[in-house]
Formats: sequence, C-alpha cells, structure tokens
Amino acid sequence: MSIDTVVSLPRVVSLNVGMPVSMAHGSKEVVSGIVKRASEQPHALSFTGLEGDGQGDTVHHGGRDKAICAYFERNLPYWSNKYDRTFEAGAFGENLTVSEWTEHDLCIGDIVQIGDVVVQVSQPRQPCYKLGLRHDLQELPQDVQLTGYTGFYFRVMKEGVLQSGSELVIVQRHPAAISIAEANRLMYIDKEDVAGLRELLAVEELSVSWQEQLGNRLRRLEQQEA
Repeated sequence: MSIDTVVSLPRVVSLNVGMPVSMAHGSKEVVSGIVKRASEQPHALSFTGLEGDGQGDTVHHGGRDKAICAYFERNLPYWSNKYDRTFEAGAFGENLTVSEWTEHDLCIGDIVQIGDVVVQVSQPRQPCYKLGLRHDLQELPQDVQLTGYTGFYFRVMKEGVLQSGSELVIVQRHPAAISIAEANRLMYIDKEDVAGLRELLAVEELSVSWQEQLGNRLRRLEQQEA
C-alpha cells in the first residue's frame, strides 16, 4: 500500500524500552538490549537514543545513525502464522512499533515528525543471532532478512519527547525514493546488482555502516568487471 492510499495516519502503537540483560548462548552468556517492554510513559529522546533504553553491543547497535529502532505492526501477523506463536509489539527488540506502513512505504533519507521530535530513516535493521536467542528460533534472523520484514532505524534530527500513541508524519521525502524494501533487496537478495548499489550508495543519508559495507561490495564487483 502506498503512502498516498493510507487513510489513517501511522502512529506509535507501542513505545518499547529496556536495558541490557544477560541471555544464555550455548555454554556462554551474552548481554543484549533486545528485550524491550511497552511503556505508556513519555521518554526523552536524545541524538543517541531513548531515556531508559540501552544496547548490550554498542559497536553494532545504537549511536547517531541507529538512535531508535522501529518495526511495522503489519508484519507481526506473518511471524505469528509462520511460527504458530504470538509475536506482539516489541518482539523484534524495536523501540517503536508503527502502524499502517511497511518497508515499502518509507525511503532512506525520509524525514518524519513524531510529536515534537524529528527523525530520519537511516537504514534497514540488520537482525543478528540475538533475535533468534530471544525467541529460541535460530532461523529467525535469516528468515527476517529473506522476507525483507526487517524494520529500520531512525537517526534523530531534533530531540524531544516520544510517547505511545503519537502520529508519524512524513515532512520531507528523499528525492531518490529508495525504499527500505529496495535497500533490503540489494543487501540480501540481489547482491550483485551494481546499478542498484550505485544508486543506493549515492544517498548520502544512508548510514555510515551500510555505506561502508555496500561500498566494499561494490568495489569488489567493479574490480571483477574490469
């Protein structure tokens, strides 16, 4: 469904926060912030994240480009049906569970207002093995990548306060119009689409980590063509 056909404005159906906890990983333990709980309270949002929220791995999670993680409510029934269990808001470790939209409706670089907060789409979410640990489904991260039902990250352009129930309004569309779904296709499916990679990498608002990862891939592909 395109953004133009949506009747109801998307909103934050659940605001989720949680500090890192230890999780069993075989004979070891890992620390992760993937366990989030819904909060009805307002939470201050800074350029690096939400008050009361944290990440166990600050190398691969958090930071300016990945200040808050969002997931689409419309994806949850797919996972509930696939695995015959209930996936509720917050199940993917997201801070914001968003109604109405999917990965096809937002583009890299789009600027969105949520109450008095202004944020920008920076990259799709890259699920790691800790998502599988949380749900005791080792295959879940790979399934998320292949379906493209990944969710995404926002960087913060204007700090403020976030609260469940707030509406999301796109205040500026990025002219390149490369959707989260398209970025996922290039990352996980059509990995050798040189033209597509060039177009995505031309979007300066794409996160530094994706610029580096896909830039290295593109250089290898161009060397093979030479």
